[in-house]
Amino acid sequence: MSADKVLQYETFVDDVLKRDLRRVLEQRDAVYEKIAQYLQLKNVIQSLQESSSQELKTEVDLGCNFYVQAHVPDASRICVAVGYGFFVEFTHSEALRFIEKKTHQLTAYTETLTKDSAKIKANIRMVLEGLRELQGLDDLPESRRRDAL
Repeated sequence: MSADKVLQYETFVDDVLKRDLRRVLEQRDAVYEKIAQYLQLKNVIQSLQESSSQELKTEVDLGCNFYVQAHVPDASRICVAVGYGFFVEFTHSEALRFIEKKTHQLTAYTETLTKDSAKIKANIRMVLEGLRELQGLDDLPESRRRDAL
């Protein structure tokens, strides 16, 4: 009976908890990428504000790493992706305020995901400790312990 319980717990850890942990960490990484993109946009807007010309020459990625040269005669207003496929036209100062709010919101979301991953790691640790007790194994010394994932 003990072997069946051990197998059930091991399956639960591998099939449920580790999968959930992987999913949460992937979500957090995707949010970090969005934050990085917004910060990059913020730097571009600030450099546009510092330049004396409203004209802009740049390269645009058409997809599959195909670039074309683009000329923007008036870069005083820009379109920013706000989510769900929608773009909003902003002035530079409006875009900077939006970016500040959006990065603050995304940072709060990453903190929530980090807390969720810590809870999942704690659950994995608890189940592994239960398995250790079921199997009658001694506690591992601190030097031999490692993260669950």
